[in-house]
Amino acid sequence: MPAASAAPPTTYQPLGATPLFRDALRTSVYGNVLAARLAANARDTAASSVFWRAALRQDPRNAEILERAFVTTLADGNIDEAAPLAERLIQVDRQHRLARLTLAVKALKTRQYQAARTHLNAAPRANADLTSTLLLGWSYMGSGDSTEAVKVVDRLVGADWFNLFKQFHAGLILDAAGRRPDAGRRLEEAYRLDSTILRIVDAYGRWTSRAKNAEEALKIYSAYGKVIPNHPIVQDAERRLREANATLPPMVRTSQQGVAEVLYGLGSALSRQGGEDLALIYLQLARWIEPEHELAILSLADLYEFLKLPRRAIAVFDMIPNTSPVYRNAQVQRALNLDLLEETDEARKSLTALIAAKPDDLEALQALGNILRGRKIFAEAADVYTKALALIPNPDRQHWIYFYFRGISYERSQQWAKAEADLRKAMELVPENNARGRAQVLNYLGYSWVDQGINLEEGLALVRKAVELTPEDGYIVDSLGWAYYRLGRFEEAVTELERAIELKPEDPVLNDHLGDAYWRVGRTLDAQFQWNHARDLKPEPTDLPRILDKIANGLKESPLAGSRTTGQAQPQSSPN
Repeated sequence: MPAASAAPPTTYQPLGATPLFRDALRTSVYGNVLAARLAANARDTAASSVFWRAALRQDPRNAEILERAFVTTLADGNIDEAAPLAERLIQVDRQHRLARLTLAVKALKTRQYQAARTHLNAAPRANADLTSTLLLGWSYMGSGDSTEAVKVVDRLVGADWFNLFKQFHAGLILDAAGRRPDAGRRLEEAYRLDSTILRIVDAYGRWTSRAKNAEEALKIYSAYGKVIPNHPIVQDAERRLREANATLPPMVRTSQQGVAEVLYGLGSALSRQGGEDLALIYLQLARWIEPEHELAILSLADLYEFLKLPRRAIAVFDMIPNTSPVYRNAQVQRALNLDLLEETDEARKSLTALIAAKPDDLEALQALGNILRGRKIFAEAADVYTKALALIPNPDRQHWIYFYFRGISYERSQQWAKAEADLRKAMELVPENNARGRAQVLNYLGYSWVDQGINLEEGLALVRKAVELTPEDGYIVDSLGWAYYRLGRFEEAVTELERAIELKPEDPVLNDHLGDAYWRVGRTLDAQFQWNHARDLKPEPTDLPRILDKIANGLKESPLAGSRTTGQAQPQSSPN
């Protein structure tokens, strides 16, 4: 990192914010700008913010540096330091939307509702500005005027799906204001528009428990459970409702909670639609104004996962209190991120403790099995999946994945009879509309038969079907090519393996396979090129000696010799 030198190093390594800032002040403004950009490219908002703020200290009148310092500090979740930068920014650009939004949220948090409206109205916005309109509505609710709040929300026009937000937030406002019949009409309409959105289901279920009875509320939660089974928030609501016909409080009771709900809902939606940068800011603001908004915290951690920042994801998962219904889910995801950081022992320890405390936790069992399988500890993985399946007396279509993963683990631990039974069961259960899942199962079972020289025609047919289902999956296309190779049909193998390489050019196993096929059809120079390329792509240590031997000596053994470990490439991730 830049210290006394005028330019930052070429490789970027994040440091703690406080010493990093002191170091940054000892370099040039240009060095800090370059370091900030390098940090931004690495998605390290903490370091990027420090470098931009150091550059701003050195060049306080530079509007571009001011804006970058503000945005990165905001995205890092440091709202208390971002707000003063926003104040400076609106002196340069009075209509800066993000600065005005930040200051409005700050005002809403401190119950300065008129100031919040001033900031929201100062930013340029059309009638279709969903964020500003909803926040304006909640500002009037904070001022004690629920009628005006609903009028503002009802002015929303634009895309058809705006109506969903309109009805939902109008219902939340009315429920928080104690206007139960009016709230019910709005929440019921939101539920009618989309009964698969958890927050709408929860808000409507809560209202129903108070306006009608626990039995009616349970029906709402039960209907959601048929679409998305075993959601912990739904299960927690059902448990509470069954305790002496209890009622559930409104989801939102204060203006601040309503603002957090707006920011969470929009941030969560943006994170699924390619708007990760703005989603990060919205979710950080939601967590800041309502630190106990569990789903905002969870969504923020999920976004860090998506951005491949497991260390940040773990830190956010740790914010979920152990009293939360989603605590165990957060801990499972935390363990998976630890594994990504090569802290597998700690991940196993964490999951083992979760399972010991709740032995019927299928999610924790599956996560532990997946970690063991990914680390090639196949026999132990199979045992864990067996424990999970023992908890499922009547497996149905949603449980196919357990048989598939256990089948892989059995096959890799040389227990083929058990593996074949599980893979057949997975093939029976996997839903027809899950093309990728079906393709994975068909591919694994079909290739396994071909690889062992049994059920050859049926096995080849299964692999062909898998390719038809997912023609853009390079690994599955490779399976078909390698199946042809194992059957001695080398020209057909070359055709399919070349197509696999087009789809996955940087995979060492696929390049190795194509080299073998080229050699068998007499294209020895092409074979040498592919093997050398496979060597340069960092193959598994167990595969490298075999590749080097082929580079030196060519192929000698029969194409039907060998084992699966030198055959098909198998990604270890869960199929979608």
